[in-house]
Amino acid sequence: MSELTLTRAERLRSLKMVRRLFEDGRSGFIYPFRYMWLLDEVSAEEDSNVAVKVGTEVLFSVPKRFLKRANKRNLVRRRAKEAYRLGKATMIAKVGDRHLSIALVYSTKKIHEYKTINHAIERILAEISSNL
Repeated sequence: MSELTLTRAERLRSLKMVRRLFEDGRSGFIYPFRYMWLLDEVSAEEDSNVAVKVGTEVLFSVPKRFLKRANKRNLVRRRAKEAYRLGKATMIAKVGDRHLSIALVYSTKKIHEYKTINHAIERILAEISSNL
């Protein structure tokens, strides 16, 4: 059951990594999400001062530009987190000894049902895992 959690360590919080993801990452669009992802290879030759995590980190964003009310943004963010939490198991095995950063940005003014958000995130995860 521990693989069905979304811990703090799995959330992308480092400003440095977020900037790098948005500058160097690959992107795509599956309605209603724009997504970016970046895969880092962790090598033994790297300097010991540079700490690169192994695993997957994810960032969820619902811009204020699309949904003005905070309670609506939180609702969409909760639905996206739940869909990711339940669907991430298929991708974890393919990451291996690498670090994967993912950003999911909600890109519509309409609040979609969980089923629509879940289907979109499943397609996004399948697209990313096919490119790994």
